[in-house]
Amino acid sequence: MTIRALDQLLTRIGKRPAFVIALSALWLILVGGIAFFWHLGSIGLIDETEPLFAEASRQMYVTGDWITPFFNGKTRFDKPALIYWCQAIAYSIFGVNEWAVRLPSAIAAMAVIGLAFYTVQWQLAKQDALEQVFRPSRRWLTAGIVAAVMALNPEMIVWGRTGVSDMLLTGCIGSALLCFFLGYASQEGSGIGDRGLGGLGEKSLLSSPDPQSPIPNKWYLACYVLIAGAILTKGPVGIVLPGLIIGVFLLYLGKLREVVREMRLLLGILMILGLSLPWYLLVTWRNGWNYINSFFGYHNIERFTEVVNGHTAPWYFYFLVVLLGFAPYSVYLPLSMARLKFWQRNYWCSQERSQQLGLFAFFWFVSIFGFFTIAVTKLPSYVLPLMPAAAILVGLLWSDLFKDSSIREQIGQGRISPLSSPSLSFLLWTGWVNVVFVSVIAVALFYVPRLLGSDPAAPQFRQLLQQSGLTTLGGVIWLVCAVVLAVVILRRRWRHLIGVNLLAFALSLIFVLTPALFLIDQERQLPLRELSAIAVQAQKPGEELVMVGFQKPTVVFYSQRPVNYIKMSAAAGDYVKKEAVNKTKSDSILVLAQPKKFPEMGLQSNNYQTLGKSGAYQLIRVPLNR
Repeated sequence: MTIRALDQLLTRIGKRPAFVIALSALWLILVGGIAFFWHLGSIGLIDETEPLFAEASRQMYVTGDWITPFFNGKTRFDKPALIYWCQAIAYSIFGVNEWAVRLPSAIAAMAVIGLAFYTVQWQLAKQDALEQVFRPSRRWLTAGIVAAVMALNPEMIVWGRTGVSDMLLTGCIGSALLCFFLGYASQEGSGIGDRGLGGLGEKSLLSSPDPQSPIPNKWYLACYVLIAGAILTKGPVGIVLPGLIIGVFLLYLGKLREVVREMRLLLGILMILGLSLPWYLLVTWRNGWNYINSFFGYHNIERFTEVVNGHTAPWYFYFLVVLLGFAPYSVYLPLSMARLKFWQRNYWCSQERSQQLGLFAFFWFVSIFGFFTIAVTKLPSYVLPLMPAAAILVGLLWSDLFKDSSIREQIGQGRISPLSSPSLSFLLWTGWVNVVFVSVIAVALFYVPRLLGSDPAAPQFRQLLQQSGLTTLGGVIWLVCAVVLAVVILRRRWRHLIGVNLLAFALSLIFVLTPALFLIDQERQLPLRELSAIAVQAQKPGEELVMVGFQKPTVVFYSQRPVNYIKMSAAAGDYVKKEAVNKTKSDSILVLAQPKKFPEMGLQSNNYQTLGKSGAYQLIRVPLNR
């Protein structure tokens, strides 16, 4: 279907906004379902971080202590309480399982994607009204691309399917920033061109606010609530990042004082503190300086100023993270930013507020990127909150291709050279970079089994992966993608470039990545779950479970019992000897380790009873009266 035909179709159904809303909802459910909910709970928890959150939330659910998080009998002050609350609530509804652990992350991802879909549609509807044109297909296709690109990229999928706090933080910050922009743009006051979620006739959620009202508009209020949620998810960064982005954006436009007044910032700060501060006061009152030093000192200040847990990386680390984490669309980010001509400040200051979404997304992206580049501790998940901005930038780049059908058709027919348009010229070269990029991905996938090193926790994985043919299938998918992209460029079908990338990524997710995750789970995590189940059945009253040589928090979650971690084999051997003398708890002890660790502990095969063996691990019972 051509863009013109789609325009005609959407215009005809414009009198039935419910149909357009349903169509939009189905699209969001499709891309979000594939990206986040498909097989969400089919794979066991992944060591090491995910079960730390899952078990701390289970402890809240079981004990009813909603203030202090605990893991394995010790306080866990790494993150604030919101992620634990969300997971504990999910447990109460769906039971204690992997689905419930990951559900808050999946919902947070869907929420920010849905709000971005609405925001882009509304912004383009305002632009059409200003230009006195009606282009419903452009609005819907652009918003659809933004939603799909935002969902179908490695960073969003990894953290949207993982039961940790990163996606909840991204959902809160991303939604807060979008709410700010909608509130900021709605202050234009006229409401002209508002056509609802579908942009096709329904009254918009945005309305002209009363400038004399002591209360900010509802979008600003929502922004404050979401910032409070971000603070309860990861602490001060939840307000620092939105404040930095909004502040830089308004300073650039010279509207800081004006917007601060209309936002009723003092009231907003009181709202944020009123929603987020009580838990911090309660947990500090209960735990004192232990909490303050651990959370604010170690997990916030030291992570920014020093290397924590060995997470160091060179200054260009996040260039690589964005390149691969936002693949394959990352190659279009430079052009998406250059298209804005952000250096032309006078131009942007003269624009209507509603038309500054691209500029806002630009400052959103570079502020987070710069902030974490400066930080000393570096992790790939830290830049996850900039991914929604990256998707908006790329989507708005494609909106230009849906803007003028007559010019586009003349280019397609060869009557106008794409080189006559500077943006199309750059798009041409970026398209060829896209071809090279996905070709490199294809070649890398062909060689993945050879490049993988041995993993002591999953010694057979490399061989099984090679036998499965999954990496070969992935290489073929991306190689075909490269060929199709080349054909699309040669035939000058520019608007299809992003669709080819999206389709290739979706196919890779369904037919390559998901089966590979099942394979990893089978080799790396399933043995620990099986031995945890055996330990639950075999454990005697008072009998201690000791894990030697490695720390796998999944054992605590699946056994629902405390585990004593001892890193060194010699130290574990000394501990067993000490317990044999004291016998304070039981006349035996359970030990979970790799078989090679037992001789290092001074144990021979006749010194213990084997209870189970799975994968690289073995569970034994050591009598203390030997």
